[in-house]
Amino acid sequence: MSSRPVFSSSCSSGELSLDILSDILSNLNNTNQLHLETVSDLCGCLTDSRLVERVFHLCEELRLNPAVGYQAIHILQRFMVKYTEDLILSQRGQAASSEELILQTLQQKLFLSVLSSVQIASKLDLHSHVVNNETAIRFLQAAGYSSTKEQLLDSEILILKTLQFNLNVPNPLTYVETLLEVLGRNEARVPVAQLHQLCVCVLQFIYLQKETIYHSLLISATGRSSPSPEQRAQFVSVTEDFMLLGVGVIAVAAFIHHISMWEKVVEELTGITGISGQSIMEFAYVTLIHITKTRSV
Repeated sequence: MSSRPVFSSSCSSGELSLDILSDILSNLNNTNQLHLETVSDLCGCLTDSRLVERVFHLCEELRLNPAVGYQAIHILQRFMVKYTEDLILSQRGQAASSEELILQTLQQKLFLSVLSSVQIASKLDLHSHVVNNETAIRFLQAAGYSSTKEQLLDSEILILKTLQFNLNVPNPLTYVETLLEVLGRNEARVPVAQLHQLCVCVLQFIYLQKETIYHSLLISATGRSSPSPEQRAQFVSVTEDFMLLGVGVIAVAAFIHHISMWEKVVEELTGITGISGQSIMEFAYVTLIHITKTRSV
């Protein structure tokens, strides 16, 4: 059996036994299933590509591990969803103007919420320095924003309390890296290190083009150019499926790296996750179409 490194920033050791790796993958699968069973219809509606790009930009400017960006995006999304649901409940039965009030409240908190999500995510990552309030204030000033340490602290506390301090939820990069590690153990000929580099780029592309890519997947799944609201609501379980995203990212990377190994990689990923080869190939095909479109522009 080949011995390869685990890339995930959540792993401090260079190698893990197959038993431990299997337990990690099993836990990720259970977490993913639980998430899909409780996912809100608002998921994906409150985090568009501009917010994702801003988070990635923040992490790049602050020289943080890429995993911090994905953790921050999902902290932000979970916070926005729960905070919005709480606002809607508090305004229920009031005047129609309450909807406008909710939007104004969200807009007022948005920028600080983005920065606070990055701060929190940096504290959860073992391989990044912590973005403290002094660093955050300097960044805000450089960006032309005025804020106090008290406002930053209040913003961070609001996120923590809204999420009931449930923060360390696996991010998509963790799924990709764990699946890559298992793939490398099962099939020694797979160039895991090279695929990892490509996977990081592919995952970022998907996040920046998420709405467009998943809309194409929805059209493909329904066979309708204008899916109904009910079909869109049901499709949330696909857009929020991190295991599907993980295998899809690896399949795209394998296709780009060397097309001759693609079918073998898809076959192995099906054996590891139980996700059908057809679903993996469909995800990869749609993503590759968008990659080639973007490169030709």
